[in-house]
Amino acid sequence: MKQKALFIGNSDGIGLAATNRLLKNGWEIYGISKSNSSIKDENYHHNIADVSEGNYQNLLSKLVQENPPQLCIYFAGIGEFLNLSDMSKEVKVIDVNFTGMVRTAAIVIPEMVKQQHGHFIGLSSMADELISLEAPSYNASKAGFSNYLAGLAKAVKKKGVNVTNVRFGFVDTKMAKADKKPFMISIEKAVDHLEYCIKKKPVRYSTPKIMIPIVKLIKLITSLGLL
Repeated sequence: MKQKALFIGNSDGIGLAATNRLLKNGWEIYGISKSNSSIKDENYHHNIADVSEGNYQNLLSKLVQENPPQLCIYFAGIGEFLNLSDMSKEVKVIDVNFTGMVRTAAIVIPEMVKQQHGHFIGLSSMADELISLEAPSYNASKAGFSNYLAGLAKAVKKKGVNVTNVRFGFVDTKMAKADKKPFMISIEKAVDHLEYCIKKKPVRYSTPKIMIPIVKLIKLITSLGLL
């Protein structure tokens, strides 16, 4: 029997590449994205919905009940620069990046606990430790994202369910909007790291490692008011 996975926000970027990789490895995958998918495979089932809209939860509940997943990965994420004359996009960033993930976990995790088996992975960012003047909603959404998954991982630890928070630095996708992108990794390399997480199931996984001390240094400099 094929292992079943549920991917949220996988019509492009890391999600698309991960879908193709796992299909080659024999998985059956159900995807939900706000856009059409380019994948044509008998073991892939695509559904269209926006994680911030009402029909998403109904669709997700139906898929989870009919095809309980052994693995769920939340890829969905957006980033926008702050516009002080029109801050409407700030709400959307929080809703997609953080609230949408919590909506997903609220439906997927209880079914995994019921089955006493499953792995929930969320893609966060090392920006979760930093304050941003240019994109405060993005960094704040990732801070909430990482904090929530850390607590959730502890809550389900004895229920046979694993939760992994993957914290990437810069990945070569449309999300990488910063002017400077040190130590950026390719999409395929990001999927390599995800495959490692699927196998080893760490609670927290940060990559590239060289970015960890850099982020902490920036955090320290910011706290001292020097940046």
